[in-house]
Amino acid sequence: MSSTGLEFLGTLEDIIRSRCQAAPEASYTAQLFAAGPRRIAQKVGEEAVEVALASQAGDRDEIVNEAADLIYHLLVLLANQQIRLATVVDILEARHKS
Repeated sequence: MSSTGLEFLGTLEDIIRSRCQAAPEASYTAQLFAAGPRRIAQKVGEEAVEVALASQAGDRDEIVNEAADLIYHLLVLLANQQIRLATVVDILEARHKS
């Protein structure tokens, strides 16, 4: 994966944050924000289970697709909680140094 691919996560995070103010009819992301933190958390859980099931089945394409869904929904959850992805990355970096 290129650094550009990873940089897209920052772009996606910004898009998600901008959509939190959009009308729910305008975007799925806005619908999630309107539904509230409980629904967002539920979606993260659902997507995590789907990644695990795809992994158990050994379906590489499905794993990749479900992982993308999980990352998207996790970014929505983080945005809803006013947590930047960089904060999570900081924790990962700190753990790596330990």
